[in-house]
Amino acid sequence: MIELVKDKFKEECGVFGIFSPDVEEVTSITYYGLYALQHRGQESAGIAVADGSNLRCEKGMGLVSEAFDKEKLGELRGNAAIGHVRYSTAGSSNLINAQPLVTESKYGTVAMAHNGNCTNAEVIRDLLEDGGHLFNTTNDSEVILSLIARGARRGIEQAVFEALQAIKGSFALVILTKDKLIGVRDTYGIRPLAIGKYKDSYILTSESCALDTIGAEFVRDVKPGEIVVIDKEGLRSVNKIERTTCNTCSFEYIYFARPDSTIDGMNVYESRVRVGEGLYKECPAEADVVIGVPDSGLAAAVGYAKASGIPYADGFIKNRYIGRTFIAPSQELREKAVALKLNPLKNIVNGKRIVLIDDSIVRGTTSVRLVELMKKAGAKEVHFRVASPIVKFPCYFGIDTPYRRELIGANKTVEEIKDMLGADSLGYISIEGMIEAFGRGDNFCLGCFSGVYPVAPPMETNKDYLER
Repeated sequence: MIELVKDKFKEECGVFGIFSPDVEEVTSITYYGLYALQHRGQESAGIAVADGSNLRCEKGMGLVSEAFDKEKLGELRGNAAIGHVRYSTAGSSNLINAQPLVTESKYGTVAMAHNGNCTNAEVIRDLLEDGGHLFNTTNDSEVILSLIARGARRGIEQAVFEALQAIKGSFALVILTKDKLIGVRDTYGIRPLAIGKYKDSYILTSESCALDTIGAEFVRDVKPGEIVVIDKEGLRSVNKIERTTCNTCSFEYIYFARPDSTIDGMNVYESRVRVGEGLYKECPAEADVVIGVPDSGLAAAVGYAKASGIPYADGFIKNRYIGRTFIAPSQELREKAVALKLNPLKNIVNGKRIVLIDDSIVRGTTSVRLVELMKKAGAKEVHFRVASPIVKFPCYFGIDTPYRRELIGANKTVEEIKDMLGADSLGYISIEGMIEAFGRGDNFCLGCFSGVYPVAPPMETNKDYLER
């Protein structure tokens, strides 16, 4: 089986948790919540459930619908649960690395699901192994869970706080014990985590769209550096860290998050429309129609059309029945993978000057095919516009990015990229233009554009990043 590779940054992971004061259908609610977060990870899925006395976990490879069936879900009973959908950013893609992870501690059984990346995981792993600790997986999430379990004799809340002091990087954590649900967000707020309420139950989730799916009410976002504890007494906040900032990953708004989500007070769809408007101001084009690349380029295309007065039209039909993998018997067919997912509407494109808008360009391979499809469909001109700044640097905060030598924006000029794509013109929004369009100050992680990160890169500890 050959993976249908998109020329995009790979999604991170999605986490979900619920605590009900009484036994409710927490497993079913978690299942539907993970469905809503499926775009954040398609390699594995898992659910852990606690009933006040015991904790049980089930997980499997593939999509949520592939990992669970009615029988599996029926065996998970309790009043609290956490769930996880995964794309591997640290650790290989196999069942042993699937989450939630479960461990035993002096406090009892503890399960955890993690979105993000611990940049000093190797250092901490070495220290724990020197002390005799044995690891079962290759991912950084187990390092965090091991730190928590190690300090659990002082109480789970204190153990979580102490682990938070030790780890660096990005993380949104949901932690489950037999009688508590705990949510944690890194001190820079890079990875999102929201609080919701469903009847008398509290929910933690990577995105607010999961709350809408199950009919829950959005309460607020977890603050950077905050620990949220939910038990039978309700919800309370443990916020002992004084110096925190909110540097939400800018790619959440550009590409990762669903457009119907709101993260840190900013609606994703509206932010993409505003970026499209800003893109026109910086990179205008004379054209007959504006077309967005499904799905994450559509809102920016709406904004570009609105600002320019050029009509917007659906120029691609997306085949939504293409799975994560497909059988490609030859290299030639593998190179035509884009056409399996997107087919141009020739009556919209033929004889027209097109403004084609995508959310980002990483390697450029898919962009070449998109321009080619437009021209084969009869487009007179294709003006490619990108609703993000030029991607020049890798991310090490839980996104699987290529080496810098593979990032087209790090190695070619805009003119060279235009020629490689076969476009008639090419334009990116600037970092300043994107921030202005976001309208929330400069409180974002912009490392993949500027090379300036909220947390210093782990150059001294990770040879892999030296090559990047």
